[in-house]
Amino acid sequence: MASSSLPPAMEVGESRNWTELPPELTSLILHRLGAIEILENAQKVCRSWRRVCKDPSMWRKIDMHNLGDWEDMDYNLEIMCRHAVDRSQGGLVEIDIWYFGTDGLLNYIADRSSNLRSLRLTRCSQITDNGLVEAVLKLPLLEDLELSYCSLSGVSLKVLGQSCPNMKTLKLKRYPQKENDDDALAIAETMPKLRHLQLFGNGLSDTGLNAILDSCLTLEHLDLRRCFNVNLIGDLQKRCSERVKVVRHPNDSTHDIDIGSSEDEYPYGFSDIDLMSDDTEFDHYYDLTGASDYSDYDQFDYYDDMLI
Repeated sequence: MASSSLPPAMEVGESRNWTELPPELTSLILHRLGAIEILENAQKVCRSWRRVCKDPSMWRKIDMHNLGDWEDMDYNLEIMCRHAVDRSQGGLVEIDIWYFGTDGLLNYIADRSSNLRSLRLTRCSQITDNGLVEAVLKLPLLEDLELSYCSLSGVSLKVLGQSCPNMKTLKLKRYPQKENDDDALAIAETMPKLRHLQLFGNGLSDTGLNAILDSCLTLEHLDLRRCFNVNLIGDLQKRCSERVKVVRHPNDSTHDIDIGSSEDEYPYGFSDIDLMSDDTEFDHYYDLTGASDYSDYDQFDYYDDMLI
């Protein structure tokens, strides 16, 4: 009885042909997938889906999330990412890269995406200070930058701030550091328009935090989890609570943050206590630069040449 009131296409037992959906609806569905899933699977379903997947509007945001097993994959993520950037035809505004990023890839993106506003790099150990700075210099519209467990010096962070006057969100996740205010002072000097700041595991002290509060007058959200050199008590705590709407304290829960396994978090076998100590035994572990740059891949049109 109830089924008789449903539209004919929704009658019980009747199947829907997903390949006949309107292109705009197909696009909404496919936008829920990451770039890897689209290129490796969705675009191979049928011709209509392939046409949607080739539309530049599908590539305004590129999410290259993976589980870090990219070296065991049957396809090359860097070449795939370059192909996705090409499909955007200059319209790319947001990109997330996990694990496999290189200096060459980052500059390839910057050269073709001058309108980029959001850049997220997670555990990209092959991206160097110089490579990151060179790329960001070409991205004056960048507003949102997230660097998770990537190599970046305070000097380079200062250059990034000077090159991106519209920076509103900065997220830096590091392995727990010794006391060091280089990042904080660079932020205070060059990023006065910040609204959201995350300094996860940073080495800043009370001095660095005060400098940020002095300069970043529009700050609304401040995340200091695992910043164990900050004494967020007394007058400093009061100042933060009065100036910033949301403050996450050094010992607050990290359940919503991807901090990896214990092996990832302490890749060289030492702990927070080791890093906070004054022992010079661990100083040489801080230099994580000089990684290989596998940026000499030839781009090819494998995906566009496939027959469906």
